Parts: sequence; structure tokens; C-alpha cells
Amino acid sequence: MTFNPDADISGHRTKRRGRTAAIAGGGAVGLGAIAVLVVSLLSGGEIDLSPFLGGGTGEQETSSSDGALLDCDSGADANATVECRIAGAQVALDEYWAENLSGYTVPGMIVVDGSTPTACGTASNAVGPFYCPADTTVYIDPTFFDLMQQQFGASAGDLAQLYIVGHEWGHHIQNIRGTMAQYPNNGTGPASNGVRMELQADCFAGAWIGDMTEQTDDQGVPYLETPTERQLEDALNAALVVGDDHIQEMSGFSNPESFTHGSSAQRQFWFATGYQEGLGSCDTFAVPAAELEAR
Repeated sequence: MTFNPDADISGHRTKRRGRTAAIAGGGAVGLGAIAVLVVSLLSGGEIDLSPFLGGGTGEQETSSSDGALLDCDSGADANATVECRIAGAQVALDEYWAENLSGYTVPGMIVVDGSTPTACGTASNAVGPFYCPADTTVYIDPTFFDLMQQQFGASAGDLAQLYIVGHEWGHHIQNIRGTMAQYPNNGTGPASNGVRMELQADCFAGAWIGDMTEQTDDQGVPYLETPTERQLEDALNAALVVGDDHIQEMSGFSNPESFTHGSSAQRQFWFATGYQEGLGSCDTFAVPAAELEAR
């Protein structure tokens, strides 16, 4: 999906922060646990995922400054660099959710340079993008998209990147709406609360992308051009690559009872559902287990 070159994104709040270290903490939600698992599987190592699956605790080793605002002003900037694409997504996401959710409050948006401490542990490309409920901030290291291409076999193009940002924003919505508190982590499995949380975030991302071409800046310039079929395939490819079954099969096994984020089919289905049917279709917690993949 391409930004309109003339679109104004100069009012973004996205900052860059990093090149520090911290002890991993807990409570992060999003693609992070998947990324850590993939790195572990590919390297043959074992990593304790419990801090990233909710409920973990930990103390940071260092503190970090608030960060410097990214120099991104236009859609042309967003088309030129991943960092500005993230900043442009932040602008569109804030406007979308302010229009669709009463009482919406904005999250922080940090582009990670190397690594940086957070209230949920260290943010880096090895951890992957995540939302930290404790400090209501989304953290993304842009080099994670390179990792998706090189290690996961993903296309990881422009629309896939926007899908991932939208997914993490979905976790912020779940946090401020009380969904996380209402449906706490109840273990693993294809119909667990954790999987339903991730699938709902996928659906939210799809709904946002479906409406993005209708969003305009203060001068009435649309932020984005209509996505092509190839770009939509790119987003669906990202959903496939981060499916629990796909990740497990890369290491030669499959255990649905250990799923924490949903199968590839589930993730693709719920992204497509949001894209085609909008926010009203995204109550994954009301869907019977047998219907989570198809209705």
C-alpha cells in the first residue's frame, strides 16, 4: 500500500530510541513472542517465553531518554523509509481509532534503534514488534522486517508492515477497552484467550486497512492509495508467516495445544474478515472454538 506523496504526516508523534540494554520484563503483547520463538527454533536454543506471554515481571537495568522525534513530513517520506512509514501509520491509526472508539487515548510509538528498555522488558528486532500495556506504548525495530524476509521467508512489503503496526495498535485498543482484563491469559491452545486476543488484533488491523483510503489529512489529501491485489497478498503472507503452525513446522513439529497466537489459517482469516467486513466483525471472543477459522 502506497502513501499519497502529498499527504501531510508532519503531525506524527513517532520517536526513535535505543542503543541501551535491559533485563527482559513481562506483559508484552503482540508478535514479540513469535519472533523470540522463531529465533530460538532456528538457532536450536531454548528461550523462556513466559515473560512475553503475559503475567511476567522484571526490572530494567537501565533507563532511556524519551527519544527524538522522527523527521518525517509527507507521504513521500513514508514511501521512502520504513521509519517514516511507521510514523505515517501512526497518524492514520490515531485518526481511525479516534473516529471509531469513544474515549480513545493515544499510545506511545517508539521506533527502536538496536534495543531499548521498556516497562515490559527489552525491545529489539529479536523480540519483534510488541505493545506494552504497562507504559501503553508500541515498540517496533524496523530491522524486524528484514528478519521476516531473511529468516521467515516472508515478503514483508509495505502493506505487511502496516498490518503489523495496525496489529500492535489493536492490542492498545484491547487494553484501553478492558478486553485484556476481561479475558486474561488462560493458557495455550487454538481457542485460548491469548489466541483470540491475537486474532482480534489481526481483525482490527484488517478493518483499519480497509478504511485507510478514506482517511485524509487536513487539506483533504488521502493518506493512502487503494491497495493492489499484490499488496493484499503481501499482508496475508505476513499473517501466514507468523502463524503458530507455520513457525512450528519450520522446526519439524506441530502442537496446536501450544498455540499462543493462532494458526496461519486463523490469522489470515481474521485479517481478511476485518478488511472485508469492518470492526463489527471482530469479536473473536464470542465465536465458538470450532468457528474461529471459518464462519
